[in-house]
Amino acid sequence: MEAATTPRPVVLVVEDEQNIRELVCLHLGLESYECVPSGDGEDALKLARARRFDLVILDLMLPGLDGVTVCRALRRESQNTDVPVLMLTARREESDKVVGLESGADDYLTKPFSVRELIARVRALLRRGPRPIVSSSREPGRPITYKHIDMDPARRRARVGNKDVELTSNEFQLLYVLLASPGIVFSREALLSRVWKDQTFVTVRSVDTLIKRLRKKIESNPADPAVILTVWGAGYKAADV
Repeated sequence: MEAATTPRPVVLVVEDEQNIRELVCLHLGLESYECVPSGDGEDALKLARARRFDLVILDLMLPGLDGVTVCRALRRESQNTDVPVLMLTARREESDKVVGLESGADDYLTKPFSVRELIARVRALLRRGPRPIVSSSREPGRPITYKHIDMDPARRRARVGNKDVELTSNEFQLLYVLLASPGIVFSREALLSRVWKDQTFVTVRSVDTLIKRLRKKIESNPADPAVILTVWGAGYKAADV
């Protein structure tokens, strides 16, 4: 009998600069990933609607449809609504990074970038696999274990080490969103939409306040957090496992 082979991860690379696109695909190939190149947003959307990918590397500045528009369409109407997206951007401004993350990207890399960092980001996103879907309060999500923290949404139970920790509903939901996706950066706006949903009298500062409260309950040293990290200019994330 022939040994079963594991399918190679397939990565859609959307980049209009040919030399960058070829460089990325070259190094993905050296990592034994299959690269599907695309030079513009419209072509990328056609590909994403036609087949499933394991990862999408998406340039922010594209002719025709820009990367933000493409990312939003991927999340809304393709076979890749939950596939990790790594956004490439030549812009360093905080607002551009936040817009990229808000459009549905899971991570971003600023040009010019090192190939080693690119491959490290790709490996990390592929290890995490598809985006976890955080269930509504009517349908509790799956239990998760993150380092020394266990969360069981069905029982609304959080344990840090061997100790139960009392969390409010919003604290629990915010912690669950972060720990279900270690290393993924969430902007304040993204956390607002997931935790507070349609509540109208809240602002992005509500996220900062809740983060401070959570850190006091779960961190050994809230002043030097090891679980919930601040990503300056972008938002918050759970530290990589």
